[in-house]
Amino acid sequence: MENGLKKMVSQLQEQNNLLQIAATQAKEKLKQAEEKNEQDEEQIKYLQFQLDQMKRMIFGAKRERFISNAVPGQMTLPFDIPEQTPAELSVEKIEYTRKKASRENHHGRLELPSHLPVEEVIIEPKESTEGLKCIGQEVTSELDYIPAKLLVRKYIRNKYALPNGEGILIGELPVRPIEKGIAGAGLLSNILVEKFVDHLPIYRQIERFKREQVKITASTIDSWITQTADLIEPLYIHLKKLVLGQGYLQVDETPIKVLDHKNKDGKTHQGYHWVYNSPLQNALFFDYREGRGREGPMQLLKDFKGYLQTDGYGVYDWFAKQPGITHVACLAHARREYEKALDYDAQKAGTVMKKIQELYAIERKAREGNLTHAQRKDLRLEESLPLMNELGKMIVEMRKTAIPMSPMGKALNYSINRWDSLLNYLSDGALEIDNNWIENAIRPCTLGRKNYLFAGSHEGARRAAMFYSFFGTCKKNNVNPYMWLKKVLEVIPEYPANKIGDLLPQNFKL
Repeated sequence: MENGLKKMVSQLQEQNNLLQIAATQAKEKLKQAEEKNEQDEEQIKYLQFQLDQMKRMIFGAKRERFISNAVPGQMTLPFDIPEQTPAELSVEKIEYTRKKASRENHHGRLELPSHLPVEEVIIEPKESTEGLKCIGQEVTSELDYIPAKLLVRKYIRNKYALPNGEGILIGELPVRPIEKGIAGAGLLSNILVEKFVDHLPIYRQIERFKREQVKITASTIDSWITQTADLIEPLYIHLKKLVLGQGYLQVDETPIKVLDHKNKDGKTHQGYHWVYNSPLQNALFFDYREGRGREGPMQLLKDFKGYLQTDGYGVYDWFAKQPGITHVACLAHARREYEKALDYDAQKAGTVMKKIQELYAIERKAREGNLTHAQRKDLRLEESLPLMNELGKMIVEMRKTAIPMSPMGKALNYSINRWDSLLNYLSDGALEIDNNWIENAIRPCTLGRKNYLFAGSHEGARRAAMFYSFFGTCKKNNVNPYMWLKKVLEVIPEYPANKIGDLLPQNFKL
């Protein structure tokens, strides 16, 4: 009997072990199924995100504006309102008084600029005013436009015979931009400003000249542009030394298609304008290179020491490792990665973007308060540094559960891999939080590409870099590019070489 009980207990234990093994296997299979389900859901989410991104690229807006759902000081709207029965509804009469707006607050019509020339037109009544006394005037102003006109300027120099056959006396011609050429400084300036500032291709300008019954060929204009570029090249070289000699530079690059006669298949060459912005000098320098490798910036920045602010392009990683160079990353580019991930994970991406929004609010406070560099640094250390520390902890925690190749995973990796460089803007109040200034400077190149499509040659692309440098610097300093270039072309042929820096846009005075 005892042996039978032992045998029965042994069988029950064996069955229990088998059941435990089966339960363990079932749990393992359930866990694997749940993990597979999560992976499938994440994959579906990722594919849906890619589909949404494609739709956005084709049909949606391109702006990166972000409005947080949790605006400080503003309550959320109660969209989930419980349904009420008619018996629960009541009618309430609300009365209030409102102060009528006075006409004093009305801004009135646009105030006309005082620097414009004024043409006065006196209008008398149709009736006779003989014997009447004028007791006042009604003045009505209007803003009008007279189209620009071409004119022929003739320099007439009288010649005088000196006594006793000693020779001839004649007035000296003023300095001209193109010696023995028919183009004046005003015409050359207008052609270049319309091409590189207003993005009007040469062939369209030629059509405008035709309306004035003036025929100018494309080859003639191209020759004028070349000679003008040769004339102001010393000023371009001086600008280059000035910009690259600063201890803080922002760098970016933008493509430009170039006709290359070496390509027998007729395809254009993909060149690049490398743009160097000096916030301290408020000046820009464009440099054309035939490729996007680091050879160009490496040559120009071989003696550079200081802060170098860039986006996440891999070429700049080499410079970040060089002694004497402190790499400053662009927070706007990091933010852009989260903006791309909004459709994928709105909750996490929105949380990060809200924190970045608070950092930009501090920058706005510094700008509106006209703080000095030292004051801005103190403000950042007091308010921005704690926010950056919170943001760093937040993205590290988020990466633990994020899929590396998902939009959110890529955004988190982008920030974490560049975290030290993102923090570097806090070390000096002269540094900017992002690279947006230089991206704004590149925008004219993008608009120009849509109009004239490509440069006619590599030399043409180099000349374009020269004019983009000058006109971009004019824009940063609120200088009229036409007035600046016209003045420069009038005086530069005889301007002292040791004072040529006075002609730069940031130093321009009429």
